[in-house]
Amino acid sequence: MTTKKNYGFTTTILHNDRRKGIEHGSLHKPVHTSVAFGYSDARQLASVFQGKEPGFRYGRQGNPTVSALEDKVNKMEDGVATLCFATGMGAIGAVVQSLLRAGDHVVSSAFLFGNTNSLWQTVTGQGIAVSFVDATEVANVAAAITPATRIVFVETIANPRTQIADLAKIGALCKERGILYIVDNTMTTPYLFRPKAVGAGLVVNALTKSIGGHGNALGGSLTDTGVFDWTQYPNIFDNYKKAAPAQWGIAQIRAKALRDFGASLGPEAAHHIAVGAETMALRMDRTCSNALALATMLAADLRVAAVHYPGLASHPQHALATDLFRSYGSLFSFELKEGIDCFDFLNRLNLAIPASNLGDTRTLVIPVAHTIFYEMGAERRASMGIAESLIRVSVGIEDEADLLEDFRSALDA
Repeated sequence: MTTKKNYGFTTTILHNDRRKGIEHGSLHKPVHTSVAFGYSDARQLASVFQGKEPGFRYGRQGNPTVSALEDKVNKMEDGVATLCFATGMGAIGAVVQSLLRAGDHVVSSAFLFGNTNSLWQTVTGQGIAVSFVDATEVANVAAAITPATRIVFVETIANPRTQIADLAKIGALCKERGILYIVDNTMTTPYLFRPKAVGAGLVVNALTKSIGGHGNALGGSLTDTGVFDWTQYPNIFDNYKKAAPAQWGIAQIRAKALRDFGASLGPEAAHHIAVGAETMALRMDRTCSNALALATMLAADLRVAAVHYPGLASHPQHALATDLFRSYGSLFSFELKEGIDCFDFLNRLNLAIPASNLGDTRTLVIPVAHTIFYEMGAERRASMGIAESLIRVSVGIEDEADLLEDFRSALDA
């Protein structure tokens, strides 16, 4: 087919597989289940293993179905290379496994997804120091940087309290100091925001969430945006410096996190995510619109103590979100007034489902302090602004009127 360069976001993703040709004229990249790839010429096999020519070595390090998804995500993030992993946490764990060593230091936002917070707590016992800071102000990040700092890690919109990092200013700081800037884009997706625009060198996406969008496959990705100069990074092994410097980081991550650590995405999951990604922009438009309507309604209800959503003018980073993002995302959280039991409220909902996922087509709700943030304890929750009555809402694509009525009726009851 003929090639045109400047298609829109959805058109590009929808037709991306066909750009490289698909077996038998299929419209989707088939599911390749083989873990081994044979070559008629043994010299070519050796050449592929040595990175001298493209090809597949073994299913743990790459697969045609997974590769097609990687190319899709790479187009979304305007990257130079993308690797997919078994889960979003697998992608973040790949950073630790492949790029950090004992004695290194990480500056991380204090407002983090619970499992990411747990991972950073784990690595502190492995000789890597982690400083948690309020990343809504760049000065806090700057104050925490030391000569051993290798990475600054933030999320675009924090889960669940929706704090927004000072993304552009942190990016400028990292560029000035020569530090790798990693941004988790899961809450915004590349449709609402591209972290490359603020200087992120690596971008994390939990593909399980809004990109896959249907709650039927786990996956994660790391995209190298091409912004970071890998010649400045001290932890690159010599054998990954044979290629052009722009490829050093991704080559080491592929070897250390996929070949050695084995956090590989399976082809069946990759296929589900790739198909789901085709409608991401349509779903995000709907879920963001629903989230704003529902958050606005709850903010006006006297039985609700607080609503945390960047789309509300009362949000501390509302202006920043308006400046950075296409829309405000599909996730928010709220607190009920004292005396209203959060469990009784959740049990009265008919459409919204108590569940721990987010970015689904269905609206999902969860009592945060009692579930996904329970393990970290009351003191740490309080430091993150997580009230005991906090309910996280991942808004789906239901009809807006039905969704508003479901929450209104649960409050009335």
